[in-house]
Amino acid sequence: MRLASYITHGRSGFGAVVGNGVVDMRLRMGPRFPTLLDVLREGALDELRAGAAGVRPDYPLADVRFLPPVVGPEKIICVGVNYTGRSGEFQDPAEDSKFPNLFFRAPGSLVGHLQPLVRPRESEQLDYEGEIALVIGRRGRRIPVEEALAHVAGYTLCNEGTVRDWLRHGSRNITPGKNFDASGSLGPWIVTADEIDPGQPLRLTTRVNGELRQDATTAAMIFGFAELIAYVSTFTTLVPGDVIVTGTPVGAGARFEPPRWLEPGDVVEIAVPEIGVLRNEVVDEP
Repeated sequence: MRLASYITHGRSGFGAVVGNGVVDMRLRMGPRFPTLLDVLREGALDELRAGAAGVRPDYPLADVRFLPPVVGPEKIICVGVNYTGRSGEFQDPAEDSKFPNLFFRAPGSLVGHLQPLVRPRESEQLDYEGEIALVIGRRGRRIPVEEALAHVAGYTLCNEGTVRDWLRHGSRNITPGKNFDASGSLGPWIVTADEIDPGQPLRLTTRVNGELRQDATTAAMIFGFAELIAYVSTFTTLVPGDVIVTGTPVGAGARFEPPRWLEPGDVVEIAVPEIGVLRNEVVDEP
């Protein structure tokens, strides 16, 4: 299934994407499940799947305003420098680390598919980072690697937008540059785990105004999906709806000379064929 969260006719909802439309599952599942996050927390994906089976879409996708697929997750955990070659891009020895490099993002820093990415007033150095994100479906702590993928509800995409000159305001503090409001995006939807084989390389691309900037497969990841889940769950309990953003390959705008920062009017498209295309246009903050 493809599962999206959205606003339509002034009302928030969630549903199953079927062709070019969406089956409104908030309407069909009733007051027990006001959001997709509630479905995940109650382990009700099978109930949702059964309710959507054979049902014609209620709305065309053109009539919905996409939200991030999971609205208000407890945790968004991001992984830095997790593809080979990234360390050389930024003269950073992190690629040699024995453990993943992690940081948190606030939900308000990410918008949905087709919603504007906002370049803040404080900087012109807004950059893109195309990534695959895992959505957790089962609670777990100290999850063994061999059991980790069973905790994944599904997969989505992230433009882990970064304000580069705000990454080093403190000597060891990248949080500000990763958390400007609406500087990144998540979506367009979740593809449930039963439809994706994470054992096969997934090809991830990023295009800016149609120009290919990033192109790699998950075979180039330093820490794989299962390893990341196992590591993160060592220090924090993963709960349904948590998002792990798994890292970006080489090709961000900062690697060019001079750097190619995002500007108003630029269109960024993150794609994985098995998941879809996450598309956003850049605007300046009013």
